[in-house]
Amino acid sequence: MIAFLAIYLATVGAFTVILAASGLDFVSALTSAASAVGTIGPALGQVVGPEGSYATVPVAAKWALSMAMLLGRLELFTVLVLFRSEFWR
Repeated sequence: MIAFLAIYLATVGAFTVILAASGLDFVSALTSAASAVGTIGPALGQVVGPEGSYATVPVAAKWALSMAMLLGRLELFTVLVLFRSEFWR
């Protein structure tokens, strides 16, 4: 459980940094990363909040959010197993 929580928080943190670097404010970056990895719907903030839309998000951030959604949907441990050499032997 602790390993899953650590991986989850690290993933959300990494995508928050990527989204903030692409031009989103911190609240929008954090909550949209958490909503993408958690697959839970709308985020908070001025850009992607209840009154906003993901349409105004930069293209690079949309790609990052798509990757975060895939990670969240496929489950983190399942994706991490693909990067282990023992899996491919």
